[in-house]
Amino acid sequence: MNKNLFRLVIVLMSISLIGIIAVQGYLINVSFKNKEEQFKYQVKQVIDNVAREVEEQEAFSFLSRFSKIKDSIGKAPERSELMKFFYVEKNELTNQTIIYSNSIIPEDYSVSSSFFDKNNDSTRIKNYVAKRVTEVYNEATMNDQNMGGQVTPTERIERSGVVEVLDKANFELNFKDIAATRQVTQRVTNEQLQFLFATELKALGINTPFEFGVYNNGLATKVRSESFKYDKKNTYDTPLFTDNDGVSRYQLLLSFPKKKVFLASDFIGIAMLAFLFTSIIIVAYYSALKQLNTQRHISQIKTDFINNMTHEFKTPIATINLALDAIKNPKVIDDKEKVQRYLQMIKDENKRMHAQVENVLRISKLERKELDIKKENHNVHDMLEEAIEHVSLIVEDREGSVKTNLKASKTTALVSDIHFTNVLVNVLENAVKYSVEAPEIEVSTENVKNFIVIKIKDNGIGISKASQKKIFDKFYREHTGDIHNVKGHGLGLAYVKRIIDDHHGEVMVESDKGKGSTFIIKIPTIV
Repeated sequence: MNKNLFRLVIVLMSISLIGIIAVQGYLINVSFKNKEEQFKYQVKQVIDNVAREVEEQEAFSFLSRFSKIKDSIGKAPERSELMKFFYVEKNELTNQTIIYSNSIIPEDYSVSSSFFDKNNDSTRIKNYVAKRVTEVYNEATMNDQNMGGQVTPTERIERSGVVEVLDKANFELNFKDIAATRQVTQRVTNEQLQFLFATELKALGINTPFEFGVYNNGLATKVRSESFKYDKKNTYDTPLFTDNDGVSRYQLLLSFPKKKVFLASDFIGIAMLAFLFTSIIIVAYYSALKQLNTQRHISQIKTDFINNMTHEFKTPIATINLALDAIKNPKVIDDKEKVQRYLQMIKDENKRMHAQVENVLRISKLERKELDIKKENHNVHDMLEEAIEHVSLIVEDREGSVKTNLKASKTTALVSDIHFTNVLVNVLENAVKYSVEAPEIEVSTENVKNFIVIKIKDNGIGISKASQKKIFDKFYREHTGDIHNVKGHGLGLAYVKRIIDDHHGEVMVESDKGKGSTFIIKIPTIV
C-alpha cells in the first residue's frame, strides 16, 4: 500500500472513531441535562406543594380550635348593622308586593389570650352574620296601610347565617398576624415535613435520599433534618408562611445529596452499552490498524528480501555464465587445467545458491515444525571452538582476532550438533560482517544455575533500540543506507531464534548504536 494512502486511511479511520465517541458523549450529555431540567421542575412542584400544605394545615388547626372555642362561649350583644340592603318588587299578575332585605351584623366573641399566646386577658374576635328577610304583601294589605292601619305581611320568611367570604377574609387576616408571632417550631415539625416530602417525592417517582430545612432570613432554624447541609447546586427553596403583605421571613429548603447518582441511574444501562460497543470498535480499529501496519511491514520486508535474494543469486549466476562462456572458448576447452578451474567455480557458485535456498526452506520447515532436529549430549565448549575455527580465516583476512574466556564448569548440553553449530557460526559471522574496522570478538561462557550462558561480543556498528525487538523476526534487516552494503537476506537470526527456542533456551541482544553488540545464548545443561 502506498505510504500516503496508508496514512490517509489511518487519519480517516481515526476521525471516524473520534466522531462516534464524540457523538455518543454529546447525546448522553444532552439527555442528562434534559433529565436534570425535568428533575428541577418536579422538585419545584414538590417544594411548593409542601409549603402550601404546611400553611393549610396550620390554618386548619387554628380554625378548628377557634370554632370549638367560639361554640363553647356566648356571643356579645349584637351591635348596629354593618350594612343593610333592600329590594322591593310588585308582581303585576298576583298584585303582591315583595320586600327583600339583607343585613350584615358583626358578632363579637371574647376569646382567651392563651389561644393566641398573648399577654392580654382576652381578645375580641368578630364574626359576620347575614340576616335575610322576605315579606309578601297582598293588595288589600297595602290598601290598609294607605288608610293608616297596621300592615302585617301575608307571608314572612327569615333566614340567618355566617357570611363565609367576609368571615374567611377576616379570619385569614387575623390568623396570619397572630401566627407570625409564634416560633417556627410551633408552626411546623420535622416529622410533618419528612412525611409530606416523602409522599410528594414518591408520587413523582423521585426515589433518592433527601434532606430539608427551614431558614429564617438566611439563618438556619431548629426545623431541619439531621444531615441537612446547604449546597447551592443541589438545594432548592421556596417562601414559607407568607404574611398579609406578601412577605415571608422563612424559606423552605430541600436538598438531594445523591442527586447526580440518581440522575445518572437512568443512563447507566445506555452508557454501559455505549462503552461496550465503543470498546469493541476501538479494539477492532486497533486490531485492523495493527494488521494493516504488520502487512505493510511484511510487504516491505519481503520486498527487501526479494531484492537481497536477487542480488545474492545474480552474482553466482553471472559467474556461472562467464565460466561457461570461457569453457566454450576454443583456446580454453583444450586446456584441462583451466576447464577444471572453471568447473570448480561453477560448482562452488551452485553450492552457494543451494545453501541459500536450503536456509529459506529450513526456516519454513522450522515454522511448520517439520524440521527433524536430533539432539545428543555434546560439550558446548568443543562446539564453540569448532565454530570459531570456521570463521577464523575470515577474521584473519580482516586482520581481526577472537578472544575466548570459557569459565563454565558444566558444559554438557542436549543439543543438535549441526543446528547448534550453525547457530554459533551465524552469530560469529554477523560479528565479523557488521564490524567496520578489524573485528575484535570476545567469546565467554559461565554457568547460571542449571544453564550455560554464552556471550559473543563484537566491536561492530551496533543495533538501535527499536531494531533490537525485531532482529529475530523473519526477513528483518536493519537498514544501513545501502541494503547491499552487507550481504544477507534477514533469515540468519530468525533461524537462530527458532533453533534456540527448540532447545528450550533463550537468545537476546545487548547493544548501543555505534558501540558494538553482545549476543547472549542461554541453554539448559545436563546435571
